[in-house]
Amino acid sequence: MGSKKVIVVFGATGAQGGSVARALLKCEDFAVRALTRDVTKPAAVALRDLGAEVMKCDLNDQEAMKRVFKGAYGAFVVTTYWDDFNMEKEVQQGKMVADASKQVGLKHVVYSGLENVKKLTKGKLEVPHFDGKGQVEEYFWELGVPMTSVRIAPYFENFLTIWKPVKASDGDYYNLVLPMKDIPMDGISVADLGPAVVSIFQSPGEFLGKAVGLSAEALTIQQYADVLSQTLGKVFKDSKITAEAYEKLGFPGAKELADMMRFYYLRPDRDVKLTHKLNPEVKSFSQFVLENKEAFQKL
Repeated sequence: MGSKKVIVVFGATGAQGGSVARALLKCEDFAVRALTRDVTKPAAVALRDLGAEVMKCDLNDQEAMKRVFKGAYGAFVVTTYWDDFNMEKEVQQGKMVADASKQVGLKHVVYSGLENVKKLTKGKLEVPHFDGKGQVEEYFWELGVPMTSVRIAPYFENFLTIWKPVKASDGDYYNLVLPMKDIPMDGISVADLGPAVVSIFQSPGEFLGKAVGLSAEALTIQQYADVLSQTLGKVFKDSKITAEAYEKLGFPGAKELADMMRFYYLRPDRDVKLTHKLNPEVKSFSQFVLENKEAFQKL
């Protein structure tokens, strides 16, 4: 890998890791060591074809972790909660990565973190997929690992999956069922994370020891609906569901997502201006919908 700085990318075949790996591979300063659980899957093979070194890694094995860090300059670290809704496991894995980073002496870790909501709200709200990442952030910094946390806003991609519009039972229109009142909610395409992370790796002096909130723009749910209406030629509306009604919908994680929205009412720091500086080509929701028009029309 010559004189390029080697960045170890966790979850390299996932949404965040894949975005970061591909952006790093386009940059002459860095080489990519892509970690994945399955080196034979098409996404792993594609990264190898683009020039990445692809390695299998078990997040539960600290000695293996130290081996993959050998000779590396830095790492992009993403931990996961949603595989089995297990915050303790996510925190344990994050701390193991932090310990290995410290022992090996990585110069710059970018961690995909979030706020510890339970701590910030003194127990009023619990959002385990935030809280665990908040604990891991704190641990990295307590250890003295040179780390930047990137706190990414909800993905625009969610409107194609968990937040996809619901056809109204009483008419020819579609509802967005998100309990945000009329408070703007930040959003970004996960594909735009990569170039922002590359910019952070290129400016360690500016970002080490800091948390950076990433957002392309903040819109009310009705504004998101208006963009969908204008682009897709159908009528979309904000359902105006309350957080109380949302948490009773009964799907796995409903209460957690309701509490996440309540946390978003407090407008946590997501810096639209800085995000556009880190990635000047970051897409607006309107551009995202236009680029994914076919996928939206299939919903």
